[in-house]
Amino acid sequence: MDTKRTNKDVLIKGLKKMGLSLLCMFLGPTLIYVAFSNQEKPLYIPILIVAILICVLAVYLAFNGLKTIMDSMFDKPSSKKAS
Repeated sequence: MDTKRTNKDVLIKGLKKMGLSLLCMFLGPTLIYVAFSNQEKPLYIPILIVAILICVLAVYLAFNGLKTIMDSMFDKPSSKKAS
């Protein structure tokens, strides 16, 4: 009987995605604050758009990273064929 083990390569990929998500979670709101504090500047709208996109990217990376981490722990190995 085989015991299930964590796929470490997939786990590392998931942790990298979570790290990028954490970076985006700080960068996005910081850029939103900068954009709203400089509303009279000509780059207000582009900075605000980029900041909102970074916030959306943070949420996407967080969900995708969690899914990847869960897949590394609970997915069946794809190298074995079911017979």
